[in-house]
Amino acid sequence: MAGQNNGKQGGQQQDVNQLLKVRREKLANLQEAGQDPFQITKYDVTHHTSDVKDLYNAHEEKLLAGRPAVNTDGMDEAAAREAVKADYEERRSIMDADPVHVSIAGRMMFKRVMGKASFANIQDLKGSIQIYVARDAIGEDLYATFKKSDIGDIWGVKGYAFRTKTGEISIHAEEMTLLSKSLQILPEKFHGLTDTDMRYRQRYIDLIMNQESKEVFVKRSKILKEIRNFLADRDFMEVETPMLVANAGGAAARPFETHYNALNEDVKLRISLELYLKRLIVGGLERVYEIGRVFRNEGVDTRHNPEFTLMELYQAYTDYEGMMELTESMFRYLAEKVCGSTKISYNGIEIDFGKPFERLTMNDAIKKYTGIDFDQVEDDAAAKKLADEHNIAYEERHKKGDIINLFFEEFCEEKLIQPTFIMDHPIEISPLTKKKPSDPSKVERFELFINTWEMCNAYSELNDPIDQRERFAAQDANAAAGDDEAEHTDEDFLNALEIGMPPTGGIGYGIDRLVMLLTDSQAIRDVLLFPTMKSLDSDKKASKSSEGDATEAANDNNGFFTANEKIDFSNVKVEPLFEEEVDFDTFSKSDFRAVKVKECVAVPKSKKLLQFTLDDGTGTDRTILSGIHAYYEPEELVGKTLIAITNLPPRKMMGIESCGMLLSAVNNLKDSEDEELHLLMVDNHIPAGAKLY
Repeated sequence: MAGQNNGKQGGQQQDVNQLLKVRREKLANLQEAGQDPFQITKYDVTHHTSDVKDLYNAHEEKLLAGRPAVNTDGMDEAAAREAVKADYEERRSIMDADPVHVSIAGRMMFKRVMGKASFANIQDLKGSIQIYVARDAIGEDLYATFKKSDIGDIWGVKGYAFRTKTGEISIHAEEMTLLSKSLQILPEKFHGLTDTDMRYRQRYIDLIMNQESKEVFVKRSKILKEIRNFLADRDFMEVETPMLVANAGGAAARPFETHYNALNEDVKLRISLELYLKRLIVGGLERVYEIGRVFRNEGVDTRHNPEFTLMELYQAYTDYEGMMELTESMFRYLAEKVCGSTKISYNGIEIDFGKPFERLTMNDAIKKYTGIDFDQVEDDAAAKKLADEHNIAYEERHKKGDIINLFFEEFCEEKLIQPTFIMDHPIEISPLTKKKPSDPSKVERFELFINTWEMCNAYSELNDPIDQRERFAAQDANAAAGDDEAEHTDEDFLNALEIGMPPTGGIGYGIDRLVMLLTDSQAIRDVLLFPTMKSLDSDKKASKSSEGDATEAANDNNGFFTANEKIDFSNVKVEPLFEEEVDFDTFSKSDFRAVKVKECVAVPKSKKLLQFTLDDGTGTDRTILSGIHAYYEPEELVGKTLIAITNLPPRKMMGIESCGMLLSAVNNLKDSEDEELHLLMVDNHIPAGAKLY
């Protein structure tokens, strides 16, 4: 049976190769006949396909105004047919006497050859339209070329619009030009490109085959346009600031590092836009913003990509209250302009931008959803005691403010569906923010939450250089203690503050997340034209560094396993086997399944936990958390096939529900307490959901 299947697959591949060969032969024949499509450099396009339909409808309404619909009441079937035919021919003659001439260009997605006349569908940016191709209209030679053309070829078509007997607006071709020859085969028409990984890697095919995907990116462009229009009406100036920086500050994140050869200096890719924009406020540019890429050397999941689009804006002589008004107004404006209503739907849930956004302090939100009032908690020790009581994991260095934030993430975020401003964060988690005059343990900061997501982050900006230096020093101390996301002192920025910065409100928006919300997209990769993906040959590249038989073994298994290191197993200490027996019925209650890692990301605020998004064969993603970050980086696990127990009760860890357990092999080294851990990985040919017996 296996041999038969392999033979079938081999035959299919052979068929594909033959089809590809035929396409290249067709190109060669065209070139030999002096009809090389790749020599054409320009084509006069007058309309897109949707424009043609709109234009024809308007023209038809004008020419046929007042003409009643054909009445077939009381007629038998044959007579009714004749009456409808006569009415169509009369309407057609009126329209053809004053034709709408158009010139379009696009990709041929369908072709039906019928002797002396044929039909095809041409797709462009704004949709698709049927074309009618008659031999007598375009000439015998060109008609022969058309008949030999392939799905995916790009054609220019000149002709006039008409309506078929079935009511479809089409173009009667009078001239056709082959503008580009497709040498590859598009996915099957009715199923399109459904493989998610391939859609992201070959976005160009995704845009061709999936109209919904194209509409997302058209809408993304419109969102950016309307943001600029909104801010222009408020006298904001768009600026650009450096991407390569000596000190990547303005956020808590790990930067990408590189080397500037010309200056012989190590530099970083920016993680934020903040510190340079504030310099411009110091310089007297009172309202500035930037929309640009930032880079954070972190994991990938449904809402995070290592490079993403951030917008930050700063306005002198206002505070975070002013930023709240601007944000609420802008989100309402975008919903109306882009979606046509202040009410939108995301994943079947209605979100209303028309109502005033709710405003809660972080402590009030915790009190609302847990009953705990942190305003009454005296100190760090009391806060940690509460964390212990509520199974909140924290680190020894954490203070009361950090604990408050952990409580908020655990108990509140998931409740914030409708637009809600969360205000007055603890000072410990806000190093660049102004203290509240009425309560110096808090800062004038807010985050906007919609659909449980943080949509933006805003501050009354800190403009006291002495206070700012103290906060930088605290961050330096955190960095020295091992926090690789801590900020570092920026002396030039401190110098700018000493020159003098006016009272300023500032805010940062995650543009990709906003686009997800307004386009009802489920993952950030759906709104990034070219999301970050692990190279398909990354494992093969890694294996090349190994030598001898190990390299050959790695190359023989489809690039899944990298070559094993040479290990001295004599130094391995293994735990003794259990002496107690387990009856078969008890053992069989555990459901062991093969699962495939779709995404893996480090859990924020945790040095140990990795969060896995897994395909378990059910069609619904499974989330499992595992404390193995000391042994693996998230990116090296994406695409692997692991083994999980799937019927364990859900367990919350760091506010995230973990549904199952991944299996690992654990051992110690002789004369050492050091533990080694290896995730149990299996052959990638094993399908997701396969049960282990």
